[in-house]
Amino acid sequence: MAIGTQQDSDEMMSEINMIPFIDVMLVLLIIFIITVPVIKHSVNIELPQASMERVLDKPQNIRLSVDAEGTYFWNDQRVDDTEFANRLQAAAAQDPQPELHIRGDKAVRYERVAQAMAAAQRTGVRKIGFITEPVAP
Repeated sequence: MAIGTQQDSDEMMSEINMIPFIDVMLVLLIIFIITVPVIKHSVNIELPQASMERVLDKPQNIRLSVDAEGTYFWNDQRVDDTEFANRLQAAAAQDPQPELHIRGDKAVRYERVAQAMAAAQRTGVRKIGFITEPVAP
C-alpha cells in the first residue's frame, strides 16, 4: 500500500489525533508558567509589634466664648480676666495640651478676642482655633 492513495482514504481511521490535544496542553502550560509568578508575588516586610501600653487620651477641648459685652466664658462658665489667665496657665501645663476653641460674638470688639489670643500665647498654649457658624443657604 502506498501512502496517500485512494484506497487509504476510504478506510476508517482508528487512531486518535493527538496534535490538537498537545496544542491545548502546551497553551495551558504557558498560561500557568506566566500566571504563577504573578500570584506568588509578595513584598517581604517586617511588621511592627503591638505594645500593651495604655494610649494617652486626648484632653478635652477648651471652649472659650466671648459674648457681645466682652465677657469670657470658659466651657460655658463665666470667668473674669485673672481667673481666665490662671486657667490658661493650667491648660498650658497639661501634657498633651488641650486645644483652645474661641467662639466670639460678631458684635464683640476684636480687641477682646485679640487679648484672649495674646494671653494664650503668653501662657504657652499652642493650639488655638476659631469656631464660626456656617452661612445659611
